[in-house]
Amino acid sequence: MSNSSSITQFLLLAFADRRELQLLHFWLFLGISLAALLGNGLIITTIACDHHLHTPMYFFLLNLSLLDLASICTTVPKAMANSLFDTRTISYWGCAVQLFVFLFSAEYFLLTVMSYDRYVAICKPLHYGTLLGSRACVHMAAAAWGSGFLNALMHTANTFSLPLCQGNVLDQFFCEIPQILKLSCSHSYLRELGPLLVSACLAFGCFVFIVVSYVQIFRAVLRIPSEQGRHKAFSTCLPHLVVVSLFVSTAMFAHLKPPSISSPSLDLVVSFLYSVVPPAVNPLIYSMRNQELKQSIKKMISWVFGNIDKLSITLHK
Repeated sequence: MSNSSSITQFLLLAFADRRELQLLHFWLFLGISLAALLGNGLIITTIACDHHLHTPMYFFLLNLSLLDLASICTTVPKAMANSLFDTRTISYWGCAVQLFVFLFSAEYFLLTVMSYDRYVAICKPLHYGTLLGSRACVHMAAAAWGSGFLNALMHTANTFSLPLCQGNVLDQFFCEIPQILKLSCSHSYLRELGPLLVSACLAFGCFVFIVVSYVQIFRAVLRIPSEQGRHKAFSTCLPHLVVVSLFVSTAMFAHLKPPSISSPSLDLVVSFLYSVVPPAVNPLIYSMRNQELKQSIKKMISWVFGNIDKLSITLHK
């Protein structure tokens, strides 16, 4: 029987045993991480540099992209390294840091704030500048980041204070609370139930707020007389609604699926869907139907390549 004081590392779940499949997983993770870095990096740079995008909606989108970068940079690099070097290990404190950053980058607080932004924009457009001024936006973003920080700190400190008596093998490709609790001594995991209940209540509160906001939004949109006006209003909400649906559906299935259908391979696929896919596809979802953002990104790319051409011409003279 081992305990937490003697554990110096954990063994993560490998994606495959065959060397060819391990390398395939490495290249897959590399492609996804590069897509996430490029997409979120473009959104952050474009919004920061284009003063036309200095509005509440894009300010919150910039914060979402920062969270997505933090999330994917937490889980993917270690999975890539393990697949490339045919290892499964992660240090005890490396696991703690990974868990903290992953929980810190949970999106539901910020997605709740973004739903409020869309609610005010469509249901109270005349009060938009008052309710969502620069100071209010900064305060709401800070509250979302602060809530994520306190949530991550509470769970990480509590989880890694539990005595571990069931070995050091985690049935997951990254450090996650349910898998660590499985290693805890008999009944000691009950100490984490309190913080989990608090987080569940907060998450449920955020979910109810988002649902109520969108009920009000849909009612307001359906009252718009012109079809063009309704289409424009829906198009501003659709990306956020898709992102919320993707995040909530994958997370709920991962944590609430019946034990009878649970298996290591299914758990691996589901955790991949909710931890890796959203940060990679969120930039695509937000830019696909947003002409203003697409035009700004094109201008940014053209400006970068234009300066590269000018620099290369100057160097060749």
